[in-house]
Amino acid sequence: MHYQKYFAELLGTFLLTLSVVLSLKAGVGTILHTAVIAALVLGACVYTIGTISGCHINPAVTLALYADRKIHGKEAGMYISFQFIGAVLAGIVLAMLFKEQFTSPVALSFDWRIFITEALGAFFFIFGISAVVHKKADASMSGIVIGSSLLIGIMLAVHAGGAGVLNPAVALGARALNFSTLLGPIVGGVLAVKMYSALTK
Repeated sequence: MHYQKYFAELLGTFLLTLSVVLSLKAGVGTILHTAVIAALVLGACVYTIGTISGCHINPAVTLALYADRKIHGKEAGMYISFQFIGAVLAGIVLAMLFKEQFTSPVALSFDWRIFITEALGAFFFIFGISAVVHKKADASMSGIVIGSSLLIGIMLAVHAGGAGVLNPAVALGARALNFSTLLGPIVGGVLAVKMYSALTK
């Protein structure tokens, strides 16, 4: 098995989670600053590990691409497993840095508003990813297209009153994972790839 791609997903998710939560905890500024940081980190990861794993670093992206038949089931499962491991490792490092106890990062709650805003943001984010996957965007611009799509998706979700995480793994590392932040990005992502495929047939 080619474990390089799985460790690339772990590393990318670790870096994204660490960057996002550090920005929030350090009080760098508004949510816009954190959104920009997330977009820049994701864009950089696209250029650095994209040729290794495709740089999903988000379970919602992996499941959307699985729904679009761009990745098979077993590999999708491995990707998601390593993404969550990367996020948990980031959460442990953050707990150590801030001298906090790493408590349960999962809450069994559901909020329709957060679900809808997460789905809306993820739709625009993964719609942009679809343009790259279907080779409708220049490969040299892939990091910019995907990073800017994430930025737009986060801002749409936040301005609509949601959390704007758009990534179940990052939500896990940030101790913000619940049914809304888990299911919202997955539903929005699957709808995005299906609509993009329909538009480009």
